[in-house]
Amino acid sequence: MSGAAEAQKPQTLDELMLAMDVVDTIRHSELVVERELSQGDRDAALKQRLRNIYQGQGIAVSDATIEQGIKALKEQRFAYSPPGPSFGRSLAMLWIRRVTYGRWIGAIAIAALALSGINYFGFVVPREQALQEMQADLSDRLPKQLLQIAGAARVETKDPAVLAQIDGAVRDGQAALARGDVERARGAVGTLGALRDRLVQVYDLKVISRSGVSSGVWRESRTSAGARNYYLIVQAVTPEGEVLSLPITSEETGKSSVVETWGVRVPEAFYEMIKADKLDNGIVEQDRIAHKARGQVEPRYEFSKEGGAITSWDE
Repeated sequence: MSGAAEAQKPQTLDELMLAMDVVDTIRHSELVVERELSQGDRDAALKQRLRNIYQGQGIAVSDATIEQGIKALKEQRFAYSPPGPSFGRSLAMLWIRRVTYGRWIGAIAIAALALSGINYFGFVVPREQALQEMQADLSDRLPKQLLQIAGAARVETKDPAVLAQIDGAVRDGQAALARGDVERARGAVGTLGALRDRLVQVYDLKVISRSGVSSGVWRESRTSAGARNYYLIVQAVTPEGEVLSLPITSEETGKSSVVETWGVRVPEAFYEMIKADKLDNGIVEQDRIAHKARGQVEPRYEFSKEGGAITSWDE
């Protein structure tokens, strides 16, 4: 059979595999393929060297197969050329890498869900609850509290001045409710509550009469040069013997604080009388200087009150 007939004869799978192997051998051996193929007059030498390689491996390879391999190499028949960018290629790559992308997308989705939950439960829900609370206060709770506490305070007193204070606080609260000012309305309710609590209190102001503890102090006047202010150190004691903590504003600092013990400014003559009482036997026998009755806001003093108080002093 002639060479032309052999070239036209379809290749078997074995022959095709041998041709592919020839191409691979040329590419990966030390034959320096590009230089050999670029010199056409040396094809015969290349064929011989390929025969020697396969004979050394005990593989019988025909000249036709070697020629097919060399030709295939020149034509880049068995070379892989990656496809260019395309929509289809992009979809295929997404499908191939779907597990990796899926993890990232899942992580992002979880993070977004977590942030959404934090925002909803940390900000949206509290804001909505606060708004609902405010609306409930404006429409129901505060109006009721305002009237109920004012009514309880009125029951405790017949003093016209105190009743005027109650009415004024109610008007302030209702005006605040009308304009939607919740904080001001709550303030009015708080004022009424504090006033009612003061009205129901009953106590005596008693001078401290303990060994080693000052019963009175004097201070240089801050308004009159060379003058002194005299203070008796007192506590508010209930009929049951309980010592109350009361809000007292210092005339020296202007600050109010809740204290058990404070100084009440008194006339010098009254101060000296209490001083003499204590020096007599170490005890202030006439220790009550004022009485706070139920229904009154302020205690009634047993002397002409000078006014003013202090909440701290040097012993």
